[in-house]
Amino acid sequence: MPSTAASWIALTREVSPTIVDCELTHLARSPISVDVARSQHQAYEQLLAALGCEVRRVTPAPDHPDAVFIEDTAVVFDELAVITRPGAESRRAETAAVESALAVLRPMARITAPGTLDGGDVLTVGRSVFVGRTGRSNDAGIAQLRTLLAPFGYDVQGVDVTGCLHLKSAITAVDHDTVLINPEWVNPAVFARFRAEAVDPREPAGANILRIGDQLVYGASYPHTQARLERLGYVVHTVDASELAKAEGAVTCCSLVLRS
Repeated sequence: MPSTAASWIALTREVSPTIVDCELTHLARSPISVDVARSQHQAYEQLLAALGCEVRRVTPAPDHPDAVFIEDTAVVFDELAVITRPGAESRRAETAAVESALAVLRPMARITAPGTLDGGDVLTVGRSVFVGRTGRSNDAGIAQLRTLLAPFGYDVQGVDVTGCLHLKSAITAVDHDTVLINPEWVNPAVFARFRAEAVDPREPAGANILRIGDQLVYGASYPHTQARLERLGYVVHTVDASELAKAEGAVTCCSLVLRS
């Protein structure tokens, strides 16, 4: 059942016909079916709607292969939205339409040069904000985000990441007290104040889960880790994101979820 604690908006963006030319960092390029990717993305949007989100599609960006991964273009808090400066130069033109969509919902701020920041590197758990130091997000971007959020009482901490594209490939929040983590990709000691549930070793990419209030959206490709979560009492809603995963995408990447 949908969460009754808040109303939610989910911004999404359709799969580009050029997704086959997406940026890749840790995966070898393999054939991507645009039709399959679009079908999976549509099912993902339908699940978000079923869980209580008002799904709003941002203007398509057919010339931008990675545009479906809208999470990287902004970081949204209750108090403001921060338009990022993506670490991949090819993605920086994606932000304008997202900024227009968010401007009616939140006060706006921006990351500027020489800072770089991808939304996939930003994990918020309560008032704690963890930002991955990766090839996409640098210390200047982290410092700018810290300055922007300081007036609102957020604590921003940089985190080293290895072996994956973004911080949220390595760790995400299951609830306010629990994180799902691949301890090979990020140091668990940084998150010692949380209860940590490790991914099944057979599913190293299984640490990415999307939290919408008390609802959890998860990729169907990680049944062993899903079973671990369900043994802890969590209800997990799954969706097939396997085609999008070929472009280094996952369930958090494909939406910007915010309280309305």
